[in-house]
Amino acid sequence: MVVGTVKGPGETANDYLFITADNRQVKIGEFVAYDAQQGEQTLIILGKIADRRLIDHLPDRLFADTAISPDAIADLIGFAYPDPEIYEVAVSVIGHFHPALGFINPRITPDPGAKVYQVDDDTLRRVINKKQPGDIGSAQVGSLLLRPGNAVPIALDVKELVSTHMAILAGTGSGKSYTAGVLIEELMRPYNRAAVLIFDPHGEYGTLGELRGHPAFTAEDGYAPQVKILAPDAIRIRLSSLEYYDLVSLLPEMSDRQQAILNKGFAILKRHRKGDYRWDVNDLIRAVYEADTSSDDEGNEKVGSSAPAIEWKLDKLARSDYFHPMEHLAPKDLFEPGRVTVLQMSEISQEEQQVICAAVLRQSYHARLNTVKEKVAAGDETYLPYPVFILIEEAHRFAPGHEPSRCKQILRTILSEGRKFGMGVGLITQRPGKLDSDVLSQCMSQFLMRIVNPVDQESLKYGVEAAGRDLLKELPALTKGQVIISGACVNTPVLCQVRQRLTQHGGETLNAPEDWQQYFQAHHQRSRQIDQAPQAPPRPAQTIGGISIE
Repeated sequence: MVVGTVKGPGETANDYLFITADNRQVKIGEFVAYDAQQGEQTLIILGKIADRRLIDHLPDRLFADTAISPDAIADLIGFAYPDPEIYEVAVSVIGHFHPALGFINPRITPDPGAKVYQVDDDTLRRVINKKQPGDIGSAQVGSLLLRPGNAVPIALDVKELVSTHMAILAGTGSGKSYTAGVLIEELMRPYNRAAVLIFDPHGEYGTLGELRGHPAFTAEDGYAPQVKILAPDAIRIRLSSLEYYDLVSLLPEMSDRQQAILNKGFAILKRHRKGDYRWDVNDLIRAVYEADTSSDDEGNEKVGSSAPAIEWKLDKLARSDYFHPMEHLAPKDLFEPGRVTVLQMSEISQEEQQVICAAVLRQSYHARLNTVKEKVAAGDETYLPYPVFILIEEAHRFAPGHEPSRCKQILRTILSEGRKFGMGVGLITQRPGKLDSDVLSQCMSQFLMRIVNPVDQESLKYGVEAAGRDLLKELPALTKGQVIISGACVNTPVLCQVRQRLTQHGGETLNAPEDWQQYFQAHHQRSRQIDQAPQAPPRPAQTIGGISIE
């Protein structure tokens, strides 16, 4: 469908302008095209509408008087109502689609007078998606927002999504956890059967248990997804898997000397207990005393004051519910193709969450690295012979931009090197401005939802280049469930309407007025029942030793 005529070049070499009177078809983000001749081949050059402005219209005075009919005036002066307005539309060129290479910009500018037409649904389904819905390695998360219904489904490339990492960035109430739930559903479909781990600080992903036995996720070969939900009391990290800085994060505030003695004691422990020795707090305390022991000129040994203080603090760590000398969540316990494991950490302090996340990430990364390099064999608890994907909610807590964090360094390592070893990470945050910029810049697929905070919007301009400035302008106007998807998982950035989940969403906001009403009605009814209950007759008074007892 022709929507306009080319006027000429735009502000940059990659833009052009066209003129139209059709305001309804020239929405920001809509796909249009023109034909260009290259030798004997006719190329269809796609572009995306980046801006529009009104350049000719009825006089403003006609609209100021509500008694005047604009259409009648338009007929008198020769305008074709109901479209008397003329628009100048700016288009950013995407290029010609090549099935093997993706979009290629041939740098052929349209001639003035060339016709611009809206790209049809069938073409968009073919060129937007790297995978088609239902293909192995696809994830159908929704449909193109600017087309009615499900005319153009959006199917992401799961290989690119999980290997080059992803980020879901959205303000509160925009639907980021809902979108993450849709992604997890797609990863657990029979055409993916992924191995997924979720760090869940708020307990929002427990409803994924509905995947078990759901007909949409089963296959004729017997496949059915498994869901393993670990409540806080089931989370155990082995003490010997922790590093020195993990311990410092878990212990109460320590002086510089205490940290130095603990560091020395930790080095002694590692030197004495090589290999896979599983030490406990008592072993570390003995090493700390050894580190804090000195000898005088006569050879008499003396223990400093730091060791007893550190012992007291380590005794508190020994009573922790989550760090144990023997029990441990090993990689083989957390990952398996066709299974999603949810670590619910809503009752765990933020410092302990940091250390748990760092320990799991570190050991999972080393497990994949050592398995690929054939340093571990089947049967070892760190043997992971398949790629894995880890989703981290409230990512700004684990990788804050301007604060120390136990997870930040290992996350940077995984995001920069994990692709080679089949380890992917997904980050979800409502405060992208607080997320470490190096961590964000390594996520090659982005899901951007409604964000109104100016600081967060500004951070996206430099951390998410793939979306394009024209679509980033749309962030404040997006409504719940609308998302800009850009990066490696799609051929070009798109505005998407997220599909409805097949399982329930666990992150719905509580309806406080409704809960208040229900509580009041139930409480009031109990009070009335008590008031209307027959009263027992008073018991006759008894006398003991001449004293009346009621």
